[in-house]
Amino acid sequence: MVIILKKSHDKAQLDSLISWLKSKNFECHLSSGTSQTILGLIGDTSVLDIDLLKAMDIVGDVKRILEPYKNVNRRFHPDDTVIEVGGSKIGGGNFGVMAGPCSVESAEQIIGIAEKVKAAGANFLRGGAYKPRSSPYSFQGLRDKGIEMLLEAKKATGLPIVTEIMDISQLQYFDDIDVIQVGTRNMQNFELLKELGKCRKPILLKRGMSATLEELLMSAEYISAGGNTEIILCERGIRTFEPATRNTLDISAVPLLKKLSHLPVIVDPSHATGKASLVKSMCLAAAASGADGLMIEVHNDPAHAWSDGQQSLTPDEFKSTMDAVKHIWSFCFDALKEKSN
Repeated sequence: MVIILKKSHDKAQLDSLISWLKSKNFECHLSSGTSQTILGLIGDTSVLDIDLLKAMDIVGDVKRILEPYKNVNRRFHPDDTVIEVGGSKIGGGNFGVMAGPCSVESAEQIIGIAEKVKAAGANFLRGGAYKPRSSPYSFQGLRDKGIEMLLEAKKATGLPIVTEIMDISQLQYFDDIDVIQVGTRNMQNFELLKELGKCRKPILLKRGMSATLEELLMSAEYISAGGNTEIILCERGIRTFEPATRNTLDISAVPLLKKLSHLPVIVDPSHATGKASLVKSMCLAAAASGADGLMIEVHNDPAHAWSDGQQSLTPDEFKSTMDAVKHIWSFCFDALKEKSN
C-alpha cells in the first residue's frame, strides 16, 4: 500500500502516523521526492481501513499495490535512483559505460585495455576474475589473482571496478571492488542476494537468461530488503527459440523496467548478441530506448582472447561506438524527458 502525503504535512503529524502504523506491525518506507512525499507500507494491508486513512489530515491519497516488489517499485520512490561510484554516476540523466575484457588475462593486458577504454569515454572498468562457464573444461578465470590485477588497473587509471561474484565465500576478495556484479546464472541465488543486501556498495544485477521482468525485480527486492538500495539492473538478453544470436536482446525491457522501478537500467549488448558485428547497433538501440548505461566487452586482441573473443570489440571499435552513442543518447534523453513532462 502507498500513502501519498499532503504537501502541507508537518513532522509531528508524520511521526504520529508512522508510530501508529508500526504499532499495527507494518514496515514503513518513507520517500521524499521533489513533488511528493510517499509512505510505503509492507505487511498485510488488507486489515487497514482505507477510508480511515484518507480521512486523516496528513493524507492526500491511498493506493493499494498489487506488485509483490515494494522497495524497488517506482510507486514507492517516484524519483530515479542515482548511483555514484568514484565520481561517476548512473541513473537520473547520468549515462555510465562499463567496458573491458570478458576475462582478466594478465596485469599488462587489463591495464592496457583500461587506459584505452578510459580514453574513449568509459567511466567503469569491467573484467572477469571468476568466470561461470557452461563447460567445466573452459577457462574459469584467474580468481583472486584476477581481482589483484583489476585493482592494479584501478590504481593506474582511476576507473572504478565492476566484476562478478559467484559465491558467498568469495566476498572476502571484494572489499576493494567498487561494483559487485551478479551474473545471469546467479540472479535467483537467494542466499547470495541476501548476503549482498548487507553490503554497502552497488550491486549490478543481471537478468536471468529465462527470467521475467517481475522475477528480476523480485531478485532486486531481495537485495533491497537487506538494506542495500544501491542496485543497477542489467538487460543482457534472454533465451528464445532464435539461434541466430547468442541470446535475444529484449530492448523493450528498458522502458518497461524504468516505468516499473526507480532503479537505473543498463544494457549488455555483448552477451545479448554474442557477435561483435552487432554490438554497435545494439548500443545505439539501447541508448535510444532510454537506458542509463552500457556494459561492453573490449579486448586488445579478440581473436586470441581466453574467453568470448567473438563478441568483444577492439579498442578502436569501442571508440567508434562511444562516439556514436554519445550523440544518440543525448538527443533521445532530451526527447524522452520532454515527453514525460
